[in-house]
Amino acid sequence: MSGSNSPALSEAVRENAVVELLRVAPVAEELAARFAAAGHQLYLVGGPVRDVMLGRLGNDLDFTTDARPQQVLALVRPWADAVWETGIAFGTVGLAKHGQQLEITTFRADSYDRVTRNPEVTFGDSIEADLLRRDFTVNAMAVELSRRRFVDPYGGVQALADKVLDTPATPQESFADDPLRMLRAARFVSQLGFRPAPRVVEAMTSMADEITRITAERVQAELSKLLCGAHPKLGIELLVDTGLAAHVLPELPAMRLEIDEHHQHKDVYHHSLVVLDQAIAQEEDGPDLILRLAALLHDVGKPATRRFEEGGGVSFHHHEVVGAKMVRKRLRELKYSKEIINDVSQLVFLHLRFHGYGKGEWTDSAVRRYVTDAGPLLSRLHKLVRADCTTRNRRKAQHLQRTYDELEERIARIAAEEDLARVRPDLDGNEIMRLLGVPPGPIVGKAWKFLKDLRLDRGPLEHEDAVAELRQWARDQGIDVPS
Repeated sequence: MSGSNSPALSEAVRENAVVELLRVAPVAEELAARFAAAGHQLYLVGGPVRDVMLGRLGNDLDFTTDARPQQVLALVRPWADAVWETGIAFGTVGLAKHGQQLEITTFRADSYDRVTRNPEVTFGDSIEADLLRRDFTVNAMAVELSRRRFVDPYGGVQALADKVLDTPATPQESFADDPLRMLRAARFVSQLGFRPAPRVVEAMTSMADEITRITAERVQAELSKLLCGAHPKLGIELLVDTGLAAHVLPELPAMRLEIDEHHQHKDVYHHSLVVLDQAIAQEEDGPDLILRLAALLHDVGKPATRRFEEGGGVSFHHHEVVGAKMVRKRLRELKYSKEIINDVSQLVFLHLRFHGYGKGEWTDSAVRRYVTDAGPLLSRLHKLVRADCTTRNRRKAQHLQRTYDELEERIARIAAEEDLARVRPDLDGNEIMRLLGVPPGPIVGKAWKFLKDLRLDRGPLEHEDAVAELRQWARDQGIDVPS
């Protein structure tokens, strides 16, 4: 165990935490009074206790009690605004009161089969045993509400003060019971900026293979939370350094290419972490999972496309095409939604397009296509491309940023003139059918695409010009056009 009752911190720290919890969550005191009147203990436990000490208590409160689930139901039904029993097989009763979500779980003393992560649910009789089975000491603190007593048998307060992530039991026991806790360790490192205790890192490294017991959906949920944390780089580095990433996101360690002294190129893995940080710095409305995934994975195609050139150069031709396919495959295996898969892979596919802009040689047609191909992802693509400018040559970096400024200005100018957000052909499907005398079918689709490409190349056409172009296209296709 990691310690006892945190003697290095004054009792006043714990007392202040209790007072603050009851101030910000008065519903907890109200609930505790019902349990005390029935002769039961009720503790606020885990994340809420940790978060109030970090000054970031949310709207969800977790409790634990010696009362059995049916006793809990009898106590809360007359009092709660709503009650649900979806977790009752695991000893958990959910309820809502005064707009807050509450969960009350009977003390647990579970055992695990250590093949899956499913426990054999066993109810316990002490708060200390219940806290021992929790994942980390910073989540193994509780407040006994009726007596306003802070309970911290495993040194959680001290761990918070030291910003250390450790386990109440040994890490080996904890991770064998539930290997997902190894990913949760990386996630908490990202969210809280804590450092893992050496024994935690050692256990994660030696037990990394155990993560294969966890379903893709649960892995994905933890990865998403990690990426959206305040310090995702720290969490990612922990996954890669311990070998966990080799199982859950193997494309990351694969980017750690050896640097050949005769063939100079960037370390792709560390470059990707820099791009991630620089993309995050541009976020405007909180964490953007799609942007962060694209920034982290934008160069995953480089290892497969690396070629050493004569004269000491290195090339990665078409790595954006290969990378987009790899990203699509990996995110599909991690059970991400179709929308996220499409958006991230499209950003990876497009991230190099700007480098063909040169010194502004693109025609207005090329600018229109850039905007149209990006579609609703344009704002994210701007951020990703700017984040990808990581050269140490300050003059070159400034030139790239100025060039992109110019491209954005051109986009804004053309968009103001032509409404680029809704680029469509100058003739719609009904007009195409009427002018060509054809029914709905493949010919209409081909004509529509021809007209859209024409619109992208030349901008808006006068109506009679669009009609003339359509008629000429149809004749070229061997279609009899009505006079």
